[in-house]
Amino acid sequence: MIIRPKIRGFICITAHPEGCEKNILEQINYIKSQDEISDSPKKILVIGSSTGYGLASRIVASFGCKADTIGVYFERPEVDGKPASAGFYNARALDKFSQAEGRVSESINGDAFSDEIKQITIEQIQKNLGKVDCIIYSLASPRRTDPLSGETYKSVLKPIGTVFSGKTVNTDTEQVLEISIDPATEEEIEATQKVMGGEDWERWIDQLLAANVLAKNVRTYAYSYIGPEVTWPIYAHGTIGKAKDHLEQSAKVIHNKLKNLGGEAAISVNKAVVTQASSAIPVVPLYNSVLFKIMKQKEIHEGCIEQIYRLFSSHFNANRDERGRIRLDNLEMRDDVQREVKEIWSEISTENLRELSDFEGYKNEFLRLFGFGITGVDYERDIKIL
Repeated sequence: MIIRPKIRGFICITAHPEGCEKNILEQINYIKSQDEISDSPKKILVIGSSTGYGLASRIVASFGCKADTIGVYFERPEVDGKPASAGFYNARALDKFSQAEGRVSESINGDAFSDEIKQITIEQIQKNLGKVDCIIYSLASPRRTDPLSGETYKSVLKPIGTVFSGKTVNTDTEQVLEISIDPATEEEIEATQKVMGGEDWERWIDQLLAANVLAKNVRTYAYSYIGPEVTWPIYAHGTIGKAKDHLEQSAKVIHNKLKNLGGEAAISVNKAVVTQASSAIPVVPLYNSVLFKIMKQKEIHEGCIEQIYRLFSSHFNANRDERGRIRLDNLEMRDDVQREVKEIWSEISTENLRELSDFEGYKNEFLRLFGFGITGVDYERDIKIL
């Protein structure tokens, strides 16, 4: 079949297997062009590993640290002649290239929130790694079923306390619009925290500890985002922000649990990038388009792979703030960058969208997530789907 991008709102419902593989190979080649990361973890578990920052973490671990990895994700395989999800193809390609260089690279496809997948992961660690010395927690999901209560919680992207009004861009029509979003209820705030907070991260660590598969001096990091003032009502001060606050509190709890092993738990606050998850957040696609233009002009723009290489190569100590958080967003949050974002934000409209932002670059990066727009891929070639 000929596979073309089919966009539905903020998601692409098709993925190109050859495009995804080529995209992975390009990221691998970038890492190979950098200095090898010495004194790095060598047995790494990445929870939420098929797209975005989690995927980049496995690539950097395997090809920058020369580490053995296990990745956990929840993706749709090929079925009934329909293409798999992009994340499925990403993980398959990563395993292929990593195993070809003699490293352990195993993927577990299932609900990472479930105790069943946690147990399968523990068994894989025992079989293939023995113990892990680094755990990256990078889950992004709209829902979670609590393994204890059986209740399913759904996250929402809403402000808290007051109605949010602000600019966004309709990525289909390329119109800059004013939107209003009603505040979340207490139940929605709690549900979002259940999905996107640190409860599951802590549960993972508890079960890994109980199974005695954590090495001495083990470290674990969860990824977060703060962003600029323009996004705060819907992000840092909204339901997601509450969940991220809970994630930070969980880091402290986990850190204490790892003390006997000489371990560490911390949050890495990363830069705004194009991911499947971020594309769903109102305001963010427009903000990213403006931000990318400015950072590219200043030659300080980074994507997921560059960010995570910087994280690993700094030995997880880059730019710690007073709360112990790693601040990989330091370039994004530079005063000169944010000052220019504010200036453009007040002026941007449908008419000047492409002039004042890198909307074209944003759209290209979005399509690349699904294997489209990759140089060297023949998109007219017939692809066999199982």
